[in-house]
Amino acid sequence: MKCPYCGCNESKVVDSRPADEYTVIRRRRECESCSKRFTTYEKVEEMPLVIVKRDDRRELYQRNKIVNGILKACEKRPVSVKDIEDMADNIEKELYNMMEKEINSKKIGEMVMVRLRKLDDVAYVRFASVYKQFKDINTFLEELNKLMNEG
Repeated sequence: MKCPYCGCNESKVVDSRPADEYTVIRRRRECESCSKRFTTYEKVEEMPLVIVKRDDRRELYQRNKIVNGILKACEKRPVSVKDIEDMADNIEKELYNMMEKEINSKKIGEMVMVRLRKLDDVAYVRFASVYKQFKDINTFLEELNKLMNEG
C-alpha cells in the first residue's frame, strides 16, 4: 500500500479490526520508510447484477422487488416476515454465487416459485398465476391439479 505521506510502497499492518457491521476491514498501517501511520479500509467488491426482463430490457437488480412479490403472494397467509426475508436472502445469495453479470428474470421467478411451493401452496399458486401469466381458468386449474397430484 502506497504511503500517503512519502509515497513509499512498503508498509506493514499494525492493527486490523472489522468495521461497518463486519462488511469492512479497517487496517492501521505504518510506512516502512517514514514511520508515519495511516488507515486503509478493505471491502469486498460487489459485482452489480443486471436483470434481463422478458422484453429484453435490462435493469439493475433490486432486492425489494423480490420481497414485494413474495409479500403479495403471501398476503393474509400464515407466513412470517422472517420467512420472507430469509427466502429473499437465500435467493440473493444464490444469484451472487452464480457469478454472472446478467441474469434472466425468468430464473429469479423460478427460484421464488420453488421456495414458495415448499413454504405455502396458496402463496405459490398466487405467485405462479402472475409469473406464468395464466390466461384463463383452465390454465389455473391445470396448475392446481399438478400441485394436488404432487402433494
